[in-house]
Amino acid sequence: QVQLAESGGGSVQAGGALRLSCAVSISPFKNLCMAWFRQGPGKEREGVASLYSGGSSTDYGDSVKGRFTISWDSANKTLYLQMNTLKPQDTGGYYCAAGTCQLRGGAWSLQTVDYAYWGQGTQVTVSS
Repeated sequence: QVQLAESGGGSVQAGGALRLSCAVSISPFKNLCMAWFRQGPGKEREGVASLYSGGSSTDYGDSVKGRFTISWDSANKTLYLQMNTLKPQDTGGYYCAAGTCQLRGGAWSLQTVDYAYWGQGTQVTVSS
């Protein structure tokens, strides 16, 4: 059984903050890589942040470094994305994903092909 359910999206003004959550139910659960992706209007889905659920290392897309923080609560099987200093270009659907870990260029993958499990997404809208 696999279920990923995002929450926490909404509308915010530029410079504001939001925290997204993703409740993860994967049985059996082994140490997987988890990630957040986003898809803006008319754009392809892009990787935002990733981590290894069994460790502490994280990786980020260049456009969000220093502003977003990904974290994993192993006890509650919940993935988070803290988004600060939001910009209008951060607008889009945000999706959590899980999959077998793949290293690409020394970082946990931010490519969609490496993630087998996906949530339905939550919308984030940032107004200027």
